[in-house]
Amino acid sequence: MTKYREILRLKSLGFSERNIAQSCGVSRNTVAKVLKKAAEINLSWPLDFDMTDSALEELMFPKDKSATNKRMPNFDYIRKELLRNGVNKKLLWVEYCEECRMSSEEPLMGPQWGQTP
Repeated sequence: MTKYREILRLKSLGFSERNIAQSCGVSRNTVAKVLKKAAEINLSWPLDFDMTDSALEELMFPKDKSATNKRMPNFDYIRKELLRNGVNKKLLWVEYCEECRMSSEEPLMGPQWGQTP
């Protein structure tokens, strides 16, 4: 995990980005990115006492919560079909992919599809 708190602290003490990178064990690009983002959101040292490292990380670099457009398979149908002779997961997956493509949806890939319940 990147040491955002330590990067901000060392910068406030006047250390160079190169020295901060060496001290924190991260690249200079990471230090530059953290300092740039901190400047964008007007974040400076000292931080609030109640700000945790995870809250600081979420504030600086929020996780992308984009919705996926992948279609989930019909598990009841899959379970029922697997009981029939001559039907296997590979065949059902191929059918599932064809259905998804016909409806302009993105299917789960083989390993993802096989790990679903």
